[in-house]
Amino acid sequence: MKTHPLRSVLFVCLGNICRSPLAEGVFRSVLAEQGKAESVRIDSAGTNGYHTGEAPDDRSVSVAEKHGIDISGQRCRQLKPEDFLNFDLILGMDRANVTAIELRRPANATAETGLLSTIALGENNQIPDPYYGTGVDFERVYLMVLKASRGLSKRF
Repeated sequence: MKTHPLRSVLFVCLGNICRSPLAEGVFRSVLAEQGKAESVRIDSAGTNGYHTGEAPDDRSVSVAEKHGIDISGQRCRQLKPEDFLNFDLILGMDRANVTAIELRRPANATAETGLLSTIALGENNQIPDPYYGTGVDFERVYLMVLKASRGLSKRF
C-alpha cells in the first residue's frame, strides 16, 4: 500500500458502461465537495471493450443526474497496460473484475489494485452489476459507490 498522498484512481467494471462510470462521477463529486477534485486524476475503464467509445448506460446517467452529477460526457474504454503505470489505484467493482485486472497486470506495474470496498472501507462487499436490473438496482449501486467514495476520499 502506498503511503504518500494518492493522485490518481481508475475505477474498473466489466464493460465501463454502468458501475465504473458512475464511480468516476460520484468520486469526482465527493472530492469536489472536499476541494480536492482538481488535484486528482479520476477515470474509468472496462475489462472488456464491448462498449468502447459509447456513452454510459442511460440508467447510470439518469441516477447520477438525479443526484446532481453529470456523467453523460464520459466515453467507455478498455483497461490498457499503461494504466498500471499511470494510476496510483486501479479498483474493481467486484471480485471477477479484480481477477481480470490482475490477469492483465504487466510485470512493471506500479498501481495498487484491489476491490473498491476493501480499499475504501476495509469491507469485502462487491458492487453488483445492475445492467439487467431496474432503476432500483442502479440507485442501490449509486448508494454503495457513494459510501465507498466517501471512504476512499480519506486516502487523497
